Amino acid sequence: MADEGERDPDGGRARDRGAPHRGRTEDERLLDREPRQRVGPAPANGADAWRVFRIMGEFVEGFEVLGGLGPAVSVFGSARTLPDDPMYEACRETARLLGEAGYAIITGGGPGKMEAGNRGAQEAGAPSIGCNIELPFEQGTNRWVGEGIDFRYFFVRKTMFVKYSQGFVIFPGGFGTLDELFEALTLIQTGKIHDFPVILFSTEYWGGMVDWIRKTLLEEGKISPHEMDLLKVTDDPAEVVRIMEAARLPEHP
Repeated sequence: MADEGERDPDGGRARDRGAPHRGRTEDERLLDREPRQRVGPAPANGADAWRVFRIMGEFVEGFEVLGGLGPAVSVFGSARTLPDDPMYEACRETARLLGEAGYAIITGGGPGKMEAGNRGAQEAGAPSIGCNIELPFEQGTNRWVGEGIDFRYFFVRKTMFVKYSQGFVIFPGGFGTLDELFEALTLIQTGKIHDFPVILFSTEYWGGMVDWIRKTLLEEGKISPHEMDLLKVTDDPAEVVRIMEAARLPEHP
């Protein structure tokens, strides 16, 4: 299927090329090294200093909404996936089984595999969380999200995925999916998070990448042999649940 227009980091449709831009996002403004317009006599970095309060507010909202969630798993994958794609159904089934095992499901709140994950959670009667992100186009929140949070800043949103999940399940996706994958691996490698399964779903899709990691990164000494064990690869939704249960953190009294 041919792409129509630009797409978001996880593969969602953006605007058609040449169409009017909706406006600059807060992430854009924050990361702009040279403010495009200075208003009044304030120094150019004045807006950045005040932006800290908005960032702080996003952290507070995320902590308040997700703080009592209980065991949860974050599910990632392409927003381009249509409901008739076998991977949509695999994601839906995986989320349903995880929900039945007592896990809340957290996704990015958009379409595709995010929708499938939230849908599976709803079918299991589990909490279905959508952490949406402001983009240069309207992504929208899928109808299977039970509790939605809108974020302006990617790094705040990514903190919520890691802080409130006991593991990640990574379905086939694009740059945004890879970003979440490798950030989790880096946090585990550096000891920032522990007992945190990272599960790749679809040996066919991820096999080439895993082989490259083994044959290039490992053989050239860029990673240690035990770090290959940080990645689990499966084609079985039930296996995802078994991996998560084996690493499940004890409930706090």
